[in-house]
Amino acid sequence: MPERLRRTCLRRTCLRRTAAGRAVRAALTRLLALVLPVECAGCGTDDDPWCARCRAAFAGDVRRCEDDAARLDPMDGTAPLPVWTVADAVGPVRAAVIAWKDRGRADLSAPLAEVAYRLGVAAAAATRGAAGDVLVVPAPSSAAARRRRGRSHTATLAAGVVAGLGAAGVAARTADVLVRRGGDQVGLGARDRERNLHGRVRVRAPSFVSAQASALVSALVPALVPAVVPLRAHVQVTGQVVVLVDDVLTTGATLAAARRALLAEGAHVVAGVVLAATPPPGAPVGRHAHTSPSRRLVRDAAPG
Repeated sequence: MPERLRRTCLRRTCLRRTAAGRAVRAALTRLLALVLPVECAGCGTDDDPWCARCRAAFAGDVRRCEDDAARLDPMDGTAPLPVWTVADAVGPVRAAVIAWKDRGRADLSAPLAEVAYRLGVAAAAATRGAAGDVLVVPAPSSAAARRRRGRSHTATLAAGVVAGLGAAGVAARTADVLVRRGGDQVGLGARDRERNLHGRVRVRAPSFVSAQASALVSALVPALVPAVVPLRAHVQVTGQVVVLVDDVLTTGATLAAARRALLAEGAHVVAGVVLAATPPPGAPVGRHAHTSPSRRLVRDAAPG
């Protein structure tokens, strides 16, 4: 991608940390912009990969959002899964997530992982008393989507959540244990999303391949077929406390299906985190006002 090439060129500039280096780097950026045009992932402004205004849309207070997604309600009298987010999935927020996820803007991985870090700090309240490491489980994408993207974008967020939990004093690790069959959810309504995932999300079956063979295949196969997903070690989820991670909460169908699959294997799913949540119909525009970084507070952090 042009942006990736741009950043590689800049990283190789040896004068980065000096005043002269900064001047050279700025000039190089302007020169590259003539050859490799770039635009803001959120609003499309030219010559700025992610403008300050669009980046600030992810800097609001961490808040709970499960009430916005009807499919998270188990309809059995118990409370829905608590889910934390920082933004509504509209406008530049939605555009940035799509650009990062599906349009090759891997340069947003680091700043969005920082957002996930903040979400992990907030979700720590729901994991208190966990015995052993909390498992941070990324929501699964379809196999076709993973091949198309060449990566698991939710695994990037999961790593940020693990760091945030650690900063809050909670031992955690990522566990990419879910697999999913079926097509993408894009463009589907609430009922169709539910049908699309029904019975198609499950916990990954144990692998009987030896550790040595797994390492050998993981080393050799990507060189032959770059889109292949490396083999993963089996992770036991029974009795484990789990935090789910996804990019956007729309109807809640994906998190609900992931939760059911994990509960069926004996896991304790206590929380979910998402970068952004789609507002329910009729919700007022700008309902969650942005606050300055010095006044960011985690609201309503208690589980329930």
